[in-house]
Amino acid sequence: MDTTARIQNKGQVTIPTRLRAQAGLSKGDVVEFTFERGKIVITPKLVIDRSYFPNADDEDIKAGRVYSFASAKEVTAFLKKSVAQKVKPKTIKRTAR
Repeated sequence: MDTTARIQNKGQVTIPTRLRAQAGLSKGDVVEFTFERGKIVITPKLVIDRSYFPNADDEDIKAGRVYSFASAKEVTAFLKKSVAQKVKPKTIKRTAR
């Protein structure tokens, strides 16, 4: 689908509704602009808003949940040991309502 748009003040261009829908873009999404072979390419970018996730780094350090490994073998051994130590979760019984 070929579509044209006019560049407005401050270089603003409206991306047509159909193209935004096809690309899965909506208000507030982040896009990257690149210039390739004489064309401007707009690429949607995934950005994680860290304000929605608790920052557990300080808590993990204080609680001693930070690990350091010198090799992949150490990581593998640690993970195998961790999995072996996991206790099977209890079955939750549902009550009739």
